[in-house]
Amino acid sequence: MPGLRRRSALLGAPPTRCGGPGLTSRAVTTSGSPAEPAEFRAAVEAMNSAQVRADIELGPIRPPQRLAPYSYAVGAEVVHEDTGVVAEQSEGDAFGRLILLFDPEGDEAWNGTMRLVAYIQADLDAAVASDPLLPEVAWSWLVDALESRHEPLNALGGTVTATTSVRYGDIAGPPHAHQLELRASWTATSVELATHVEAFCEVLAYAAGLPPAGVSQLRTLGGK
Repeated sequence: MPGLRRRSALLGAPPTRCGGPGLTSRAVTTSGSPAEPAEFRAAVEAMNSAQVRADIELGPIRPPQRLAPYSYAVGAEVVHEDTGVVAEQSEGDAFGRLILLFDPEGDEAWNGTMRLVAYIQADLDAAVASDPLLPEVAWSWLVDALESRHEPLNALGGTVTATTSVRYGDIAGPPHAHQLELRASWTATSVELATHVEAFCEVLAYAAGLPPAGVSQLRTLGGK
């Protein structure tokens, strides 16, 4: 799977690595309307100010154009350490996108003017994929990440899906592949969306099996 940098380039939006200062204003790509509402611009600026861990690459991607009058989107991908050695079993991919939909007139189904739509996909090992509690645990990651930041929201809903693929014949890749997909949406009640982006990236880190931020993974003896 191509990385976020390549995917963003194909979409015409330069990615930005965020681990401290957040996205820069030069990286902002919105709906292109010459008269974007001030509330929408403030929400986008807040998303760009999110502080995420250094091993998650975050950058703007092309947003959907017909779901709402105004939209903005960021893509995120876990960046694995490049050791120069190809492991026998490479680390899995984990990536996602968070889309802001804004309708100044409000939407009855949203119960507000700003809807956030999240998608996360992560490769899993067989042991984790076979856990029957995986969907409930993955959904709790999102609920806990949002609630812990005490930013008001409503109408949270979504799905969690665990899939297993088996490859046959002349096709590259491992014979068995396991993936987690989380799809969710919720309505933000203020333009302070940095915490929503940070919560989204926290869930991505959980799905990827990353250690807590600031903690290095232990290596086996001999550095293997």
